[in-house]
Amino acid sequence: MDPNELRIGDAEREQTMAALREHFAQGRLTHEELDERLDQALASKTARDLAKVTADLPGPRQAAPGYREPVPQYDMDGWREAMSAHRQQMRSMHQAQREMRRQWRHQGHPWRQHRGPHPILPVLFVFIMLGLIFGGFGIFKVLFVAWLGVMLFSLVHRRFHHRR
Repeated sequence: MDPNELRIGDAEREQTMAALREHFAQGRLTHEELDERLDQALASKTARDLAKVTADLPGPRQAAPGYREPVPQYDMDGWREAMSAHRQQMRSMHQAQREMRRQWRHQGHPWRQHRGPHPILPVLFVFIMLGLIFGGFGIFKVLFVAWLGVMLFSLVHRRFHHRR
């Protein structure tokens, strides 16, 4: 089947009418000719009918329906270059993160600057005294053992985790 005999759609008609308006704006058509050709373009049913409307005008001819512009090929060298730059940027970001972590390990964090007993030790000491005064000797022993355990844990923890 001849491609010029294929039926056209509204998009092709609109494209031709836009080209006719452009020719009118450039002075190639009079107002009466524009109206006449626009009517012909609206009445066109096939690509051949549409081509007759613009046959005597300069410029590119209407493509046959179904024709598509070739898809541009991607520049693989440009893509490879972009990906290489991206990988380099990611490497430098990871290196900066490693450097920050290393500095933190050597400088220490502000919350690691705490010196002295664990905060629970004074609270336990107060409970020991209250237990001794009000609760008798039994509660004193339990709280005293808990206080000694926390004290020992605190000393061992500081010894092994806060070396400088």
